[in-house]
Amino acid sequence: MSTQTTADLLWLVPALPLLGAAVLLLGGRRTDRWGHLLGTALALASFVVGLIMFVGMLGRTADDRTAQQVLFSWIPVGQLQVDFGLQLDQLSVCFVLLITGVGSLIHIYSIGYMAADPDRRRFFAYLNLFLAAMLLLVLADNYLGLYLGWEGVGLASYLLIGFWQYKPTAATAAKKAFVVNRVGDIGLAIALMIMFATFGAVSFETVFAGAGQVGENVVTALGFMLLLAACGKSAQVPLQSWLGDAMEGPTPVSALIHAATMVTAGVYLIARSNPIFDLAPAAQAGVAVVGAVTLLFGAIIGCAKDDIKKALAASTMSQIGYMVLATGLGPAGYAFAIMHLLTHGFFKAGLFLGAGSVMHAMDDETDMRRFGGLRTLMPITFVTFGVGYLAIIGVPPFSGFFSKDPIIEAAFASGGVGGWLLGGAALLGAGITAFYMTRVMILTFFGERRWKDNPPPHPHESPGVMTGPMILIGIGSVAAGAALAWGDSLVHWLEPVVGEEHHDLAVPAWVVTATILAVVAIGIGLAWRQYAAGRVPEAAPDDVSALTVAARRDLYGDAVNENLLMRPAQQLTAGLVAVERDGVDGLTTGVGTTIGRASQRIRSWQNGYVRSYALSMFAGATLIVGLVMVVNVL
Repeated sequence: MSTQTTADLLWLVPALPLLGAAVLLLGGRRTDRWGHLLGTALALASFVVGLIMFVGMLGRTADDRTAQQVLFSWIPVGQLQVDFGLQLDQLSVCFVLLITGVGSLIHIYSIGYMAADPDRRRFFAYLNLFLAAMLLLVLADNYLGLYLGWEGVGLASYLLIGFWQYKPTAATAAKKAFVVNRVGDIGLAIALMIMFATFGAVSFETVFAGAGQVGENVVTALGFMLLLAACGKSAQVPLQSWLGDAMEGPTPVSALIHAATMVTAGVYLIARSNPIFDLAPAAQAGVAVVGAVTLLFGAIIGCAKDDIKKALAASTMSQIGYMVLATGLGPAGYAFAIMHLLTHGFFKAGLFLGAGSVMHAMDDETDMRRFGGLRTLMPITFVTFGVGYLAIIGVPPFSGFFSKDPIIEAAFASGGVGGWLLGGAALLGAGITAFYMTRVMILTFFGERRWKDNPPPHPHESPGVMTGPMILIGIGSVAAGAALAWGDSLVHWLEPVVGEEHHDLAVPAWVVTATILAVVAIGIGLAWRQYAAGRVPEAAPDDVSALTVAARRDLYGDAVNENLLMRPAQQLTAGLVAVERDGVDGLTTGVGTTIGRASQRIRSWQNGYVRSYALSMFAGATLIVGLVMVVNVL
């Protein structure tokens, strides 16, 4: 397929799922019987189109792989001239295949998972809308188009997290995700303003070309605003608090958000904006620090969660932290960030779909302390979930080993005290990840059966429409890492877009690898000793350390945001309301009241009696004569 043909068909990739969303939402109940099939078919069609374009790119040279399509003139206003354009290159095609491929499998899984839901058609409409918005985000050729997809993703996540809006917890979680993301979106909005004020345009080409021609302060400010935006969408500190609550949505939503769409948007934004960050060392260092803090933050929280979905949500926060850390390492880390993003898309989708399968068998129970012994009753779920577990903790030859280890190596190789701190944080995070994910495996699939409800659930394997996608995703969890790392294939593929820089370690690479595996083994051993060798209590114990209490409360992320952001904002709002009420409104009301009272007094003069009018005329005439006489005397 030629570059021109690719460009001509590019609009189909986001248009197909968008068409599905439109038909299912506008068609209403008339589409209930087949809406889920249409939504799934259009998601698959978008994947097929993206795959054909990818194959076509393989047959062209690196310099001829970018395809662009201008659909129409979007904003022709004065100096601001913005076309609605799309761009497919080596970076965006990776996201297209991940979004549509994993997204389609989640659609298929949802056919079985949501079979009994009366609003299944609306659910698939929202899934299609989510895919369309994310595809627009990664295919836009300018920051304003990216912003449109960015906000579309926020809207779709709000609709899906709060899909069961009759549950107060789901409605609250959706609102929380929406509000927290708006804070991050302010960063992207300010970045757009800086771009227009500085470069007179918002296209990638113009902004990247002009970034080297302006002062470092401007580029640094731009970088930090983009980082703020990424923190919101990718649930990084300090805007991470929404992610755990988002588990109130149906499990396929969790899989889609965490594996292929929303949380990957921030990583894409930073990787796409690499020319800006490479010129702003302070902003780039800020990215690395945020990633390192968040990967530890999420890992610690994951250790204290008994809810299987919330434990996996904490793991997503941590794994995205690895990706953000890698992007903060510059050209030495961009490609590894994308590699880990792609492998994470497989094993995290598999883990969430496996969790959904367990919930489906356990009457929607999420407390792992009420599971146990499910490996013999749900063998397919056990194997596919287990594959995802081995991938996320980085055991060779599973995919996470090939993508996470290079990030740790690159962090150590970044040099100086900072390199040791970043590398140490990443290494420690690997050990904690092995601990809490082993805990999830043991509590769910091993040990005695701990469900005692009346009537008790009867665990059983999920139907084929659910286990089929889980098996395919499990294959990706095994093979994706080796395929992407073979001969540095992904690194070379992405080099024209994000660059490449080899990192030099102070010790042989095998020493770092052996150290990582040893730390992982320690994490596994500690979890096995604590949860497999001993009895698991039915309820979480109260006599725990202060760190465990903090982890149960998400390391007080909500409390920090409440005291630093929410309450000061409430006080500011109350002050502005008082100024509005007592100042502006008071002045306006005072003027009106004065005029009203004056009108009442003047109105009393109009009494309808001729003698009163005659007296008034006489008094006025006397006053005028008196004034004339005074003037003449003077």
